[in-house]
Amino acid sequence: MRSYQRGIQKKDPDNITSDEVEQTVACLTEGLNCTQAILSTYGPQFGMEHKSAVKVAGAFGSGMGMGEMCGAVTGALMVIGLNHAKVRNPSFISKVRTRAIAQEFVKQFKARNGATACKELLNCDVNTSEGLKTAKYEKHFKKRCPKFVQDAAEIWKRYWRESKNSKGKKETLKESRA
Repeated sequence: MRSYQRGIQKKDPDNITSDEVEQTVACLTEGLNCTQAILSTYGPQFGMEHKSAVKVAGAFGSGMGMGEMCGAVTGALMVIGLNHAKVRNPSFISKVRTRAIAQEFVKQFKARNGATACKELLNCDVNTSEGLKTAKYEKHFKKRCPKFVQDAAEIWKRYWRESKNSKGKKETLKESRA
């Protein structure tokens, strides 16, 4: 069994560890795309089955295959939605809070990496055959993408811990680094 299939079925969001950040990066290096790596690690903690997370996130890697929003960011935004968006009686407050947390996440990812679009992060457009060829030849998916997945996982992990420590207070992502 691949390591990304072991140990991630727990459903206790309070128990997010540095090991999970490493687990997320391992998912990527072992063959999942960036979105799958994030969602399959953290989604089960909010009731999403691992297999479903891998399937749902399948088309979102490499900026949805078009060099747009980094799949690690997309996966983290999906986790934020799993955690905050309300299905029953959705309220304006829920939508506003979810959007604010998502915007802060993107802001922090951009602060760490300078961009959120794959074509900017990788310095080539993976939506073109030439850009994809460059990304593969220069091993961007193996050399650069693990850092983006790690950053997304660390930002999410820090947010989760801060939100648990500030129960009853406004939930936001703080600007401090993990």
